Amino acid sequence: MPRHFHHHDLLRLFAEIARYSSFSDAATALNMTKGAISYQIKTLETDLGMALFRRTTRGVTLTNDGLKVLVTCQSRYEEIESGILTLKGKISRSLTVGVSTYFAARWLSPRLMTFMQRHPDVQLRIQPMIEFSDHEMQDVDLAIRWGNGEFGHGNVTRFMPMSPYPVGNASAAQMVAESGIDASISQLILLRDRDDSNAWSDWLTAAHLPLQSRQDVLIVPDPNVRVQAVIDGQGIALMDDLVSADLEAQRLFRLSDIELPDYGYFLVQPHNTFATEAVAAFSEWVTNQS
Repeated sequence: MPRHFHHHDLLRLFAEIARYSSFSDAATALNMTKGAISYQIKTLETDLGMALFRRTTRGVTLTNDGLKVLVTCQSRYEEIESGILTLKGKISRSLTVGVSTYFAARWLSPRLMTFMQRHPDVQLRIQPMIEFSDHEMQDVDLAIRWGNGEFGHGNVTRFMPMSPYPVGNASAAQMVAESGIDASISQLILLRDRDDSNAWSDWLTAAHLPLQSRQDVLIVPDPNVRVQAVIDGQGIALMDDLVSADLEAQRLFRLSDIELPDYGYFLVQPHNTFATEAVAAFSEWVTNQS
């Protein structure tokens, strides 16, 4: 029973058969019977209303119409194939990584050159992120996010533990030096990164201090702005060793030895993305940097 082909499959088959000078050679190469090939070509010729092959004593040659159809087919298939290859290449070679500008400036940028040198074929785009909301996460292949890893969306891998601790400006530090952190904390405004962030509650628990029920908590999602707000005396914040330059310059002061060991930087690969070679290469590189 001859196999039945759709129209475009028949054209594809025709393009294959046209490479051989006889139906029997084509049959052997394509693992079909000579009868099946004859039948499919007849079907196509009837379909198109034109003769594609001229049968000669030595085998078959293409008619003028056959040649025209072949040229059309081949350029079309080449187009499709190169299109698919380009697409595959694009998917595996371009990489968008979402990070806060704070992390980009203070940790990632100085090290990126080594990634670019090792993977010159990867087109890397750094996407600034603030909220790391579902909406923002749709646009990236990977994100680097600070917290305790309980983010809910995506495949989360801890790559750089970095414990946060409270920092304040000189006057906050002076208050703590005079009255102690326990008494000062209720006088100071706690800056937080998100509405639903548990970092301060986690820290207060670790410090055996009562949880604050005060409403004057200021939410400052961007860590750069948060650092500046602390320097400007708008409150105190939980920050990590990425502020070491500010501590050294005495723009910021560490207010307590207590820190949160579960916190740090995590790689988050959103659920809707593929683990391409570029994603794997960047993940491996970033993990070995820390």
